[in-house]
Amino acid sequence: MAEAKKKDAHSHVSPALKGFAGSIGGVAEACCLQPMDVIKTRIQLDKTGKYKGIIQTGSTIYHEEGLKSLWKGLTPFATHLTLKYALRMGSNSMYQSALRGPDGKLTDGKRMLAGFLAGITEALIIVTPFEVVKIRLQQQKGTSKETFKYKGPIHCAMTVLREEGIRGMWSGATPTIMRNGTNQMCLFWAKNNVDTLLWDKHEGDGRILTPVQSMTSGFLAALLGPIATGPFDVAKTRLMAQTKTSGGVRYTGFFDALVRIPREEGIRAMWKGLLPRLLRIPPGQAIVWAVSDQITGYFEQQSMEAAGQLPAKV
Repeated sequence: MAEAKKKDAHSHVSPALKGFAGSIGGVAEACCLQPMDVIKTRIQLDKTGKYKGIIQTGSTIYHEEGLKSLWKGLTPFATHLTLKYALRMGSNSMYQSALRGPDGKLTDGKRMLAGFLAGITEALIIVTPFEVVKIRLQQQKGTSKETFKYKGPIHCAMTVLREEGIRGMWSGATPTIMRNGTNQMCLFWAKNNVDTLLWDKHEGDGRILTPVQSMTSGFLAALLGPIATGPFDVAKTRLMAQTKTSGGVRYTGFFDALVRIPREEGIRAMWKGLLPRLLRIPPGQAIVWAVSDQITGYFEQQSMEAAGQLPAKV
């Protein structure tokens, strides 16, 4: 009976609600951390040594292009994160439900597989086309919009479609799949284990972590992914930034980029932008989990009280 109740507890929060909770956190993350993403993109695209580090890059962008330039690509970035987290949290919940054993338990291996599948899903449906637009906007330098090739997110997407076809919107899809699949595999596994290790919080137990606890768990869980996926992210950025109308493409594909970048620029180039990624992704996940844990925890608790699995609050 106890195992049956535990299995039922996992269904108290629907995938749709988990997706909604994640998307709300995504909006907050985008607004707070967009400058770090712009800095990361500029560093990864720099082949001349103009940008020396996070502070120098941010200062250079600010002095040469103005403060607003640090939020270049915010609209596609915020929209992208809202949809991405909705799909990530919702699809991960569905994959976990499908992979649970008869007793409702989920092994670490299956939890990692669910996260990997969720990462692939978001990469193909949401992440790749939005990041193509974001990166094309972010790589434009200067303050005069009249000189920009892309005037905004919609104009950028239409230009890419017109000049490069539908495949242009999925440039860098392979490294994006590898990056996001590996990231989410690490993230969901680590978040569950950190919750258990630090706070003795177990999935489906009806407890709601405090925002500080959720932020701590989300931050720590998100540290592993950027380190493991640095080469995928650099290759993805380079592939997405190149256009077929700019005198030919430099990299013919994902594996060509993985070989040529370290050969031409050294192995350390495969982790370009790692520090700004670490300054952006873990804090971003801290924000997202602080929001989503509160929303999902509340509804899980309400549902379990209604089902008699928790005593009702007076």
